Amino acid sequence: MDNKPNQMDQERLDFFKKLLLEKIAKTSDDVEAIENTSRNDARETASEDRSTYSLHMADHGTDAMEREKSLLLAQRGGDYIDYLNEALQRIEDGTFGICRTCQGPIGRGRLEAVPTATQCISCKSKREEASDLE
Repeated sequence: MDNKPNQMDQERLDFFKKLLLEKIAKTSDDVEAIENTSRNDARETASEDRSTYSLHMADHGTDAMEREKSLLLAQRGGDYIDYLNEALQRIEDGTFGICRTCQGPIGRGRLEAVPTATQCISCKSKREEASDLE
């Protein structure tokens, strides 16, 4: 096998590719559910506005805040899907599991917990310590 020094074997890459694809599917379903709920809530609120007994102004504010929160959650889910897709691309490029800072391996446990990780725990800790000092 002609592996680079820190490159993962194919079995591990297949494991992480499957994990990433599962996370993409679950997150896509979650985002779709949030968006559908938000759309349905907006339609219900619009139909209630035409009734003779309109909701109190504070209720409208609460509904608007909930819709905004739902849209924020959907946006975050979309961003997470982008990170997952970037991790899949790193698998294809042969750079998945390699720290972008020190070029060393990222531990399997870290990748299982955070499959989008681009830094080993040591480099990530140093970066967070440096940002805490600022």
